[in-house]
Amino acid sequence: MDIIIHPEYASLDHFIRKIPACFAQTGTSIYKGRNELRVFDAGGEKLAVKSFKIPHIINRVAYSFFRKSKAKRSYENALEIIRRGFNTPQPVACIEEFKHGLLHRSYYVCKFCDYERSFREFTYYKVSFEGKEDILTAFAGFTARLQNAGIYHKDYSPGNILFTKNAGGIDFCLVDINRVKFGYVGEKAGYKNFERIWGGDEMFAVIAERYASDRGFDVGKSVATLLHYNHKVMVPPKKK
Repeated sequence: MDIIIHPEYASLDHFIRKIPACFAQTGTSIYKGRNELRVFDAGGEKLAVKSFKIPHIINRVAYSFFRKSKAKRSYENALEIIRRGFNTPQPVACIEEFKHGLLHRSYYVCKFCDYERSFREFTYYKVSFEGKEDILTAFAGFTARLQNAGIYHKDYSPGNILFTKNAGGIDFCLVDINRVKFGYVGEKAGYKNFERIWGGDEMFAVIAERYASDRGFDVGKSVATLLHYNHKVMVPPKKK
C-alpha cells in the first residue's frame, strides 16, 4: 500500500492508514455510483473520502506502471489548483492499495467542502434562473479566470461546481478534479468547456457576455459557440 499524507495532516496518519479496512463500515455515505464518497470525522476534522472503483485489468496495469491513479491525480491536482489561487477542498492524503503487484483500489482524502449549493440549480426543468443573474455572471467570470490561469476541468459539469454567497460576493469550489489539465486554454477549448453545463439559451446569453469580455473574445461569437456546443451535447431532461 502506498500512502501520501499532506504534512499539515500528519497527525491523522493512524486514521488514514485504516481507511481501506474500514471505509465501507464507517463514516456516512453521501454518494454511491461507480465510485463512493463518504464523510468522516477524524480528530475534529470533517473529511471527505472518495473510493475509486477497482479498474479493469488493462487500467490496473496502466495505473500501476504508466499512469498516475485517479486518487494521486486528485491529490496533486488539488495542490496545483490551490497554488494557482483557486478553491478546491484542501487535499489531505491519497492511498493506493495493490494486489498481486497491480493497483486494486485507490482513495482520495480531502477536507469536506461545506458549500451547500451546486450548479445543478441551473437546469432545463428547474424554475427560471431569473433573479440569479449575479450567480451566472460570477460563474462566467470565474470560468474565464480559471482558463486564463491554465486550468481546464475536463469534467466541468453542474455537480462538480459548488458555490456559496457571502458578504464578499460568490465563491466557487471545484470538486472531482482527477481529470483537470494544466496549460494554455485556447478559445475553442474554452467554449467547449461549457458543453456539459445544463441550461437554456437565455441563460447562456448571460454567461457568454461576461465570459467573452473577461477573455477578450467577441460576444456574438461567444453566444453562438456556447449554444452550439451545448445543443450538440446536452439533451433537455424530461420535466419532473
